Amino acid sequence: MAEMKTTAAQVKKAYFTQAENLKVIRKRLNRPLTLAEKIFFGHLIDGEKQDLTRGKSFLLLRPDRVAMQDATAQMALLQFMLTGRDESAVPATTHCDHLIRGRDGENADMEKAIVENKEVYDFLSSVSSRYGIGFWKPGAGIIHQVILENYAFPGGMMIGTDSHTPNAGGLSMAACGVGGADACDVMAGLPWEVKNPGITGVRLTGKLNSWCSPKDIIINLIGKLTVKGGTNRVMEYFGEGCDTISCTGKATITNMGAELGATCSIFPYDKNMEEYLKATGRADLAELANDNRANLTADREVYSNPSEYYDQVVEINLSELEPHLTGPHTPDAAVTISEIRKKADSEGWPLEVSAALIGSCTNSSYEDMSKSANLAEQALKAGLTMKVPFYISPGSSVVKFTIKRDGAIDILKEAGGTVLANACGPCIGQWERLGMKDGVKNTIVNSFNRNFRARNDGNKATLSFIGGPELVTMLAFAGNLDFNPSTDSIKTPDGKDFRFTPPVAPALPPEGFVEDTVGFQMPAGKDVDVIVKENSDRLQLLTPFKPFKAEELKEMYVLCKAKGKCTTDHISPAGKWLKYRGHLENISGNMLSGAVNFYTEEMGAGTNLLSGDKNVLFPETAAAYRDKGTPWVIIGDENYGEGSSREHAAMSPRYMGGAAVIVKSFARIHETNLKKQGMLALTFADPSDYDKILEDDRVTLADISGFAPGKDVKAVISHKNGSSDEIILNHTYNDEQIHWYKAGSALNALREG
Repeated sequence: MAEMKTTAAQVKKAYFTQAENLKVIRKRLNRPLTLAEKIFFGHLIDGEKQDLTRGKSFLLLRPDRVAMQDATAQMALLQFMLTGRDESAVPATTHCDHLIRGRDGENADMEKAIVENKEVYDFLSSVSSRYGIGFWKPGAGIIHQVILENYAFPGGMMIGTDSHTPNAGGLSMAACGVGGADACDVMAGLPWEVKNPGITGVRLTGKLNSWCSPKDIIINLIGKLTVKGGTNRVMEYFGEGCDTISCTGKATITNMGAELGATCSIFPYDKNMEEYLKATGRADLAELANDNRANLTADREVYSNPSEYYDQVVEINLSELEPHLTGPHTPDAAVTISEIRKKADSEGWPLEVSAALIGSCTNSSYEDMSKSANLAEQALKAGLTMKVPFYISPGSSVVKFTIKRDGAIDILKEAGGTVLANACGPCIGQWERLGMKDGVKNTIVNSFNRNFRARNDGNKATLSFIGGPELVTMLAFAGNLDFNPSTDSIKTPDGKDFRFTPPVAPALPPEGFVEDTVGFQMPAGKDVDVIVKENSDRLQLLTPFKPFKAEELKEMYVLCKAKGKCTTDHISPAGKWLKYRGHLENISGNMLSGAVNFYTEEMGAGTNLLSGDKNVLFPETAAAYRDKGTPWVIIGDENYGEGSSREHAAMSPRYMGGAAVIVKSFARIHETNLKKQGMLALTFADPSDYDKILEDDRVTLADISGFAPGKDVKAVISHKNGSSDEIILNHTYNDEQIHWYKAGSALNALREG
């Protein structure tokens, strides 16, 4: 079923199904519909009977496509191999973008990656070919940019094993990040189940001023709503300001909606999307979208009275925005460039920039790269070169070939830039940084999407700030974090004051894009042998998890009580661990290594209650508990599991003997991943009960044998002094999800029939 581009036949089928479903939905609801409702309800399995209670019901949906990147595809496809299916039930693709390190430049880094990762690439190539899945080779580009160029279409629905899958919302597609088990289910022909999302309407008015970019819109929004402000919600943009933003600019905004925790983000279909489809060789899809335009925007009544149809309405006047940075350590710490110096003084941030990086899946379009090149050209003409190391990660071979033809790459290199491979590189921790010792406090700026501690270079002391590629480029020349292009100048070698003028570049290449003719591999079918070496330390075939018995969930140890922010980066870090993403046993050696121990303030270690030893790494203690046959629990704070979709953050605790994760609140994808792997994802009915859990407590789930939808779980917390507390835990499991739990995992339930 795999093709190099989405076909007109696939889109016609999707639009027909959507139209038929919406006839039913309109009769049932008898009211105007938002764009999110049109797309989600248009993909329902059963529009007649499905409960449509917003924010409460679980929708059963039929996505049009599945996308996987190499770091998460390994586990997703290892699971799919256990389903007994011969071919993916929906169009699907695998993209090799996460395992390529950034160090010396594109050619040297690519050569090294091909050798280092040959075993993984051979597996992904062969398993994709065997099961009818399209395969994009290493170097072809970052998954989200390649999807936007080839597969995204207005009104479609896609799930992807990467949290930034919502990038395709820039082309009006409901694209949602998921764990590999969700992808496995859909490829096996089962529906995708997701909580019926609430909808936040974001009205954009005005037009961005010359120094602002789409990145400033989303940074501003995240600053307003925080990293959990979009949990179990769709961010639906509307208003006249939308028409002023290019298709790829919209994709930047929807991409970083993941930092809000949103299910996805979408823009209504417009002329800019039509032009992008035509420029990327999909004029036939643009014509179909034009014919289906009524279902690719919200109903007019919604736009006339948004507060009646959206759960929340946020307004942003683009004309009033100024350039932003956000950071460090969290993407919702937004600050305007005019406020940076004051903030830096109060927080003790070094103002001197040590490195600048542009690109990644968020900002690697032709427009982004061309605007950065325009600024570099201005500086070069004034005799300036960059003061700090500057790295460029093009989003795809199509973008790289095109900006190379049009001269942008040569300009950026002349100014001092190093072009890295068409891959995630430093954005996902694959930056082999030279010249900076670990533990040295320093400031970097980038146009990426996440800035969790140590994410980019592995150095916990690095302060990472995110901004638009134009601002990041200027900061590379200025060398200082507080440089404001509206007011500040830079001294040239001859003593003059140089001021940047606002960058100018077209959204699309005037001479068209240069196509990638070699990056895609068509599948060959079930005669292909899947390549997995015996005794490999990179790949490991999976063994189904055994279900827990109710009587086992008594007197469980508290392995870890995580303090504060505990993202999937903290639970299962990337960087050097990426190479083990296909080997569950090995990857579990990093479990909770970034989690802050509530009791000691140390990272990644705690007390082994069997031996009494302190400061023992969490994986070592977990293995000791597991081998003794004693399940254990994790206690967490707010928005536990924020960030990446990596299901390893759920699979590793499950593999190591964890039975439950009990927190104040969950991030959406991680909660689902825990459910899929047969762990209990529970929340404190009273968040203050978090404070009652002591390091040497034992936890008993007293009535788990009666686990049922809508029924709270009673937990008994036994203290070492003989006293105990009884607390109530909430959950969001429905009947099917409880079936997953009782079977040991969703995959086990699928295998059962």
